[in-house]
Amino acid sequence: MKLWLVRHALPVVAEGVCYGASDVPADDQATREAAQRLAAGLPPGLAVSSSPLARCLQLADALQGLRSDLAYRSDARLSEMNFGAWEQQRWDAIAPAEFERWTADFAHHACGGGESVAQLMARAAAALAEARHRGADSLWITHAGVIRAVSLLAAGVTLPRNAADWPREGLGFGQAACIQLV
Repeated sequence: MKLWLVRHALPVVAEGVCYGASDVPADDQATREAAQRLAAGLPPGLAVSSSPLARCLQLADALQGLRSDLAYRSDARLSEMNFGAWEQQRWDAIAPAEFERWTADFAHHACGGGESVAQLMARAAAALAEARHRGADSLWITHAGVIRAVSLLAAGVTLPRNAADWPREGLGFGQAACIQLV
């Protein structure tokens, strides 16, 4: 089975702001352009799921408008990591000691009192298990954190040992990647 992973288009948020689970919209033009690229390149009849956050739903709606065969369902497990009190704060305004606490216990520390990487990984693993069970090629419209979690899970890593194990490279806004799942 193949799983296409798509990251939402450029969000409308100030650069350098932590917006994880915050429901910020995406740029309309960037969303239209991403939907057009995707519509031209995706195979027919994919099972489509989207994060319920606005920036993903915008892309799911635009894509469905261009390709009626790509009707989607919303799946909260595809939401971005919740950074708690860090949400809507500038990354450079978060105390270095807070980052140190996170990196010291990267998998289990709940950033800003929100969600831990382990919780994000568990959500992504549950959605991935369901997709594998269905066995149909699928498309997820989601976020960088979920995409990175899925890349680890697809490689057999259920939980990163430390921050250095977390994938550094990810998809750009509005970009897609396809992975083969066994």
